Amino acid sequence: MIVIGAGSAGLNAALVLGRARRHTLLLDHGLPRNAPAHASHGLLTRDGTPPLELTRLAREQLAPYPVTLHTDAAETAEAHPGHFTVTLGGGQTVHARRLLLATGVTDQLPDLPGLREGWGTTVHHCPYCHGWEVRDQHLADLIPGGGNLAYHRSVLLRQWTPHLTLLTHGPAHLTGEQRSTLAHLGVPIIERPVTGWTGRAVTFQDGSHLDRDALFITPGQAQRSRLPDQLGCARTDHGPLAGVLLAVTAATGQTSVPGVYAAGDMIGEQQVVLAAASGARAAAALNAALCTEDAARPAS
Repeated sequence: MIVIGAGSAGLNAALVLGRARRHTLLLDHGLPRNAPAHASHGLLTRDGTPPLELTRLAREQLAPYPVTLHTDAAETAEAHPGHFTVTLGGGQTVHARRLLLATGVTDQLPDLPGLREGWGTTVHHCPYCHGWEVRDQHLADLIPGGGNLAYHRSVLLRQWTPHLTLLTHGPAHLTGEQRSTLAHLGVPIIERPVTGWTGRAVTFQDGSHLDRDALFITPGQAQRSRLPDQLGCARTDHGPLAGVLLAVTAATGQTSVPGVYAAGDMIGEQQVVLAAASGARAAAALNAALCTEDAARPAS
């Protein structure tokens, strides 16, 4: 088997496949998406563990099993009758009966100074991942264009702090009822265009600034790898923020291409525990399909 991508989804998939006695090649395509964060949260028994420490532990625990970790990127993938061919960055070609994609997504941050520099430290996207650490602090939530997303995000973030300001970088496009509810919750709305983040303050086009302890944003996303397109995997559009994710059968992680499975961020499972669970689910389904296929073969 070949598992492409060694984040939480890929590592857990490789673990399940290895324990099922499947000889598995795990391709590591680089740093995990959450590498800039100080800690991973919401993961039972490992809450607060730095992302790269989680990766180290996971790799260490693969050692007893028939899993080979190869730190090279998969450049191309092709489907053939009964197997797949993957060409690596170093030019090596490898083959497998099944592929499990866990190549993830990239975050597309708004083009504003300071956001990328603060990403994972003072600029956050997920309140479940980072909300506890900034609870009761003075926060801003930047949702350009406002609308229903801005309203629902403000209602959600209000759970972690009473000191929240909504920034819409222009007209808020909120209904009267939504504005009334946010006013009742004590969430002011600033519609002035934002020009940047200093690490401790939001700056505006008119020269003013707003001191804040942290900034939340909702970046767009794009598939990190070209492999799904090369293989012809169908996608499903989840809107301008979640982006175009791979379409899979929920119970198995099977894509539209027979023999190709997917897990993790690239199918929308975007917390560590959810990504890992999706990797385990896809790996178990993949192994079961192979067992069924092998059982149907004529005895030699």
